[in-house]
Amino acid sequence: MLERELFRLLEGTADAAFSVDAGGLICSWNRAAERLFGYPASDILQRPCADLFQGRGALGTLVCSETCDVLECAAAGREVSNYDLEVNAGGGRSLWVNISILVFCDQRTGRRLVVHLARDITERKRAEELTQKLVQAAKQLASHAENPSPPAPVSQLTDQEKRVLQLLAKGRGSAEVARELRITPRTLRNHISHANRKLRTRNRLEAVMHAMRRGLI
Repeated sequence: MLERELFRLLEGTADAAFSVDAGGLICSWNRAAERLFGYPASDILQRPCADLFQGRGALGTLVCSETCDVLECAAAGREVSNYDLEVNAGGGRSLWVNISILVFCDQRTGRRLVVHLARDITERKRAEELTQKLVQAAKQLASHAENPSPPAPVSQLTDQEKRVLQLLAKGRGSAEVARELRITPRTLRNHISHANRKLRTRNRLEAVMHAMRRGLI
């Protein structure tokens, strides 16, 4: 496949897609990328990807820089797993995207391009941050409760239900818990529902708080 064929293919994808060369310069920028990031292709092409996005990872550390780990992995033929990135967007916005990487080599010239496919996960990240704040509030309530009355007995939680509540107590989002336990979102909801029924609670936050106060997690 040639570069121009790749660019036509990316133009038809629903995901925001752009490609960069070995030096980190943006070589293609599809319409979905224009909509998601708020930058027209005419302002983006041949600009350094790192300078544009100034991307930060989940721990708040700078990921996008002149020495790009993604480009180094692609050059070495190492697989790059998808990852979450907080980036600068048009209009002074910041947004979270999940990035998947494809490495392309032009059959005619041999030039290597690294294709980035991006999906907006800003709402998911906000939900995860809210969950973490609520869990921290639950921990503080549980630890500062004065003279708590002995709780009434409840049905025993299964090991998997305990693991679910332990991960939620650490601030994990639903998607993270499901991936870590290798279960489907539906199975996760069932575990949370069963834990709520056993603990006589109404939602996951109450379940975490009650399980902590009972010493179950």
